[in-house]
Amino acid sequence: MRRPGAKLQRKPVILARQGRHSQRRIVIDPANQPSRTTLFHALRSSFAERRTLGDLRADVLAGLTVGIVALPLSMALAIAVGLPPQHGLYTAIVAGAVIALTGGSAVNISGPTAAFVVVLLPIVQAHGLGGLLIAGLLAGILLVGMGLGRLGALIELVPYPVTVGFTAGIGVVIAALQIKDLLGLDLALADGHFTDRLAATLGALPTLRWQEALIGGATLAVLILWPRIDKRVPAHLVAVVVGSVLAWTAGHLLEGFSVATIGSRFHYDIGGLTGSGIPPLLPAFAWPWEQPGPDGRPVGLSFELIRGLFGSALAIAVLGALESLLCAVVADGMSGRRHDPNDELIGQGIGNILAPLFGGIPATAAIARTATNVRAGARSPLAGVVHALFLLAAVLVLAPWLAYVPMATMAALLVIVAWHMSDADHFVRTLRIAPNADRATLLACFTLTVLFDMVIAVGVGMALASVLFIRASIALTDVKLIDDTRPEHAHQAALPPGVVVYDINGPLFFGSAQRALKSIAVVNPDIRVVVLDMGDVTMLDMTGIVAMESIVKDLAGRGVALVVANLAPRMLLKLRRAGVRPKQGSVELARNLSEALDIAGRMAGAPAARGDGTAT
Repeated sequence: MRRPGAKLQRKPVILARQGRHSQRRIVIDPANQPSRTTLFHALRSSFAERRTLGDLRADVLAGLTVGIVALPLSMALAIAVGLPPQHGLYTAIVAGAVIALTGGSAVNISGPTAAFVVVLLPIVQAHGLGGLLIAGLLAGILLVGMGLGRLGALIELVPYPVTVGFTAGIGVVIAALQIKDLLGLDLALADGHFTDRLAATLGALPTLRWQEALIGGATLAVLILWPRIDKRVPAHLVAVVVGSVLAWTAGHLLEGFSVATIGSRFHYDIGGLTGSGIPPLLPAFAWPWEQPGPDGRPVGLSFELIRGLFGSALAIAVLGALESLLCAVVADGMSGRRHDPNDELIGQGIGNILAPLFGGIPATAAIARTATNVRAGARSPLAGVVHALFLLAAVLVLAPWLAYVPMATMAALLVIVAWHMSDADHFVRTLRIAPNADRATLLACFTLTVLFDMVIAVGVGMALASVLFIRASIALTDVKLIDDTRPEHAHQAALPPGVVVYDINGPLFFGSAQRALKSIAVVNPDIRVVVLDMGDVTMLDMTGIVAMESIVKDLAGRGVALVVANLAPRMLLKLRRAGVRPKQGSVELARNLSEALDIAGRMAGAPAARGDGTAT
């Protein structure tokens, strides 16, 4: 029991994330979480700390390290959604720096992520680059609104099976999309659902080119084996260098050997400057609606376009919020720091508003890059800014060299990203140990993500999880009749003649109220007073209020009085607002069961008033 006037102590929330080899348990104490939205939390907290030259050096080295990891990933993720690679780099440069400075986590690293691929690819196919940038801008506005609305606890509202299901499904889709470049298949980028794309890919297998398969296989081998050799040097960097050098060397030594590269696949024409690969220029400002649509002309700005993109923008915002908050929680567990979830959403929103103005696609915090940042010793948002500056320097200086990176190497990189994202071992383990309801939710989300899209999967998964939760909650609500057959009740022996007690336990909401209370409508003709012991009622919604009103009217119509006992003050207030008030001889309220039985005894000894006001 809580003492009157004592503050309610909220228990810490424990989140567990199962990795391939170990499980990390992260404890979030609500008492230590910021109680209100504060802007630039991470930056202000870092300035409030005593900074040393060693801290500055650690942030710079961590930023350079994570920049090396982000360089190939940013290009590969832009290619995965059907855009030139520089747009992934622009995202990491602009959004990466802005979110680091304005967000709520001191060590989060933001940029393009694999989770967005299945959402962004259909937008690019239908609306081109311009449509995608407008959707990203809308998503940024929604994220700012979510942060200002203090929806930072959003991560707690999404059931774990839903998250596991759609992330595993995204991994499968991403891996399947890479088969074309990994094997050098003669296949246009297939539109339509996953089954159509998979069928087209399988049909194109006879066009496999051994040169591309060799480079892709060598890159995969490096990505798998290098972490076992040396974890200090990022495997992504080694794999890209090995794949590029192998392709260049084989092209000069072997007659007829050629593979598709970033330089051969992508070309640019900017202000009269033409070339292959990535333009060695600073990200240029341009309004998103001035960027090309699928037909190559500016997409324009219209209400119809915004209405058509709003659903996708909402999906981007929700997924970005989940990814960034989950990443911040993981980073807190690794670094021992504390993030502001609402400020993190605002920072993500600001970054996604500004990035499209410079050609950047939607961004969110990336767990793999953030983990690399923390392990490298990052201590403040400066590391995120250094990571962005490194990528900017790479665009200006390394653009001619990046043109030599084979497309098969980019595909192999994304296959590994998809494998880690799907976390197949944990997916299988969850299926093995989870309750049937969670297992059904996980499989539904996974299947719908693969066969349709993530928006449908998350929507259906949330709905299914909610329905299953409601069903389980209904089972927790029951009404017990206290009579001679239940001697365990403390007040059973003291029941006055003509009085019956119903003990109501659990929440009275739209799923349980009618089922739980319908038994009260049937009472013995000899009963004069019904007592409802509602001390264990934890919730009362509008459906429960209507059900209570129906019981009052039904009992009054048969001349049976009602006494409500132990109902919490906040629920009493709800009933009063609905018009359910004490009425002498018909409806009474009691603070406890003993008082209720005293009142019921007096009422049972007197004639009870009917609903029409006459006496019996």
